[in-house]
Amino acid sequence: MSGELAVVLHTHMPYVEGYGTWPFGEEWLWEAIATSYVPLLDVLETHGDQLTLSITPVLADQLEVDDLGARFDTFVTEVRRRTHAADIETAASPAEAEALRHSLASYEAAAERMRALGGDLLGALAPHVAWTSSATHAVLPLLATDAGVRLQLQAGIDSHRRRFGEWRGGLWLPECAHDPALDLLLEEAGVHAVCVDFTDTGLDPLRPLRSAAGPLLVPIDREVIELVWSEGGYPGGAAYRDTFRRTPHDHLAHAVDGSPYDPDRARETARADARDFVTRVRDRVAGGGLCVFAIDTELLGHWWHEGPWWLAAVLEEAAAQGLPVTRLDDALHRHEPVPAPDLPVTTWGTPRDLTTWSAPAVADLAWAARDAELRVIAAGARADDRAVRELLALQSSDWAFMTYRDLSAPYAAERVAAHREALETALSSVGSLPSAVRNLAPDASPAALLVP
Repeated sequence: MSGELAVVLHTHMPYVEGYGTWPFGEEWLWEAIATSYVPLLDVLETHGDQLTLSITPVLADQLEVDDLGARFDTFVTEVRRRTHAADIETAASPAEAEALRHSLASYEAAAERMRALGGDLLGALAPHVAWTSSATHAVLPLLATDAGVRLQLQAGIDSHRRRFGEWRGGLWLPECAHDPALDLLLEEAGVHAVCVDFTDTGLDPLRPLRSAAGPLLVPIDREVIELVWSEGGYPGGAAYRDTFRRTPHDHLAHAVDGSPYDPDRARETARADARDFVTRVRDRVAGGGLCVFAIDTELLGHWWHEGPWWLAAVLEEAAAQGLPVTRLDDALHRHEPVPAPDLPVTTWGTPRDLTTWSAPAVADLAWAARDAELRVIAAGARADDRAVRELLALQSSDWAFMTYRDLSAPYAAERVAAHREALETALSSVGSLPSAVRNLAPDASPAALLVP
C-alpha cells in the first residue's frame, strides 16, 4: 500500500476572553482570529476534505460568545487602525510604510470577513471540525484522580457533539501527553484514536499502534514536523515576515533578512518551500506508511505570517506530485495498527516527558491544580457548577507552559491565583455568586466528579 500524508491542525487557546488585554489577555484571541483563524477559512473551503481540524472545547467556548464579532471589529477599527497609522507615520522608508499598509490590510480583510459571517466564526469552522480534546487542555497524566480525567474528557466530548454533531472518536491529547494508564479511561469515554509523540522511543513513526485497552495511538512524525517547527525550519527563510522584529506599536514590517517586507517575494518562497516539503514527504512514505504532520494552527499566520499560503501550496503541490493527503480518521481505516509495546509517559514537550508541566519551576502550579481537584471531589454534592468551572480553568496546561518557557509568566501566575481564590469562594458559598469565567466549559457537569 502506498504511503499517505495526514495534516492535523490542533487549534487551541486558553480561556483569555475577558481576562486582560496585553500581552496574553483577550487581545491574544483577537490576534489569532485576524492572523490565523480567518485566513485558514480560505484553505478549508478549498481543501477542507483533506485536513483534520481539531478545535479545543475551551477555544470553542470563546468563539461561541454572543458579542465576539462586535468586539473583534472594535479591536481592528479602534486599535489596529490607530496603531498602524502611528507606525506608518514614523516609518523609516517608503518600503517600510508599504509593508505596514500590507499588515493593516490583512486586519481589515479579517474584519470584513467576520462581518460577512455575522461574527459567527465558529459556525464557519464547524463543517470542518473532526477532532475534539479535553475540556480545558489539561495534561491528563498529571490529574490527581480518574474522576478528574473523566470530567475533562466527558465535558470536551459533550461540547464537541453539541456544537459539531458527528464525532468519530478522534481526541487530541493536550500536549500529546500520553500515559498507558489513560488508555482504559479513553476507551470508556468512546475515544478511538489519539496522537502521540514517540520520537525518542525507537518506534516506527509511520505506523499506528493499538493499545491494549483499545484506542489507537497514532505517532506524529517529528522529522517532518521539524521541517516547519524548528530553528532551521521554513519560517526562518530570509523573505518571510520577521515575527520577532517589531515596530514601536508592535507590528511586523521587516523580512527575516532585515529588508522591508515584500509579500510577493514571500509568497514565492512559500511556494518553493511547499514543493520541497511535498518532495521530502513523498520520498519518506515511498515504501508505505502514514505520515502525520501535526502542528498548532496558530503557527500558520499568527507566528508564521505566510503559513496559510504555504499550506494551500502544499495541498496543491501534493496533487501535482501524486502524494495522497487524507483526513486522519479515513487513513486509520487503511493502515493496520500493530500491538503497542510497554510504553513510557510521553509528550511533545522538551524533553519528551512531563518536565514542561511538572519540573521544579512549575511544581507549585501542578500541585495547586491537584490539590484543587481533590478538594472539589471531597466536597461532593457541595461542589456546584461554579467550583467545577474554576477547577477546569486551573487545570489548563497553558499556565505551566507559559511559566516554564517564561512567556508572560506573571500573567499565568495571576490567572492561577485568581482561579484558586474563586474556587475557594465557590466552595465556601455554594450557589451564591455567578461564575466569572463567562462561557467556560458550559457542558461540564459537577456530577462527573462524584465518586461512586
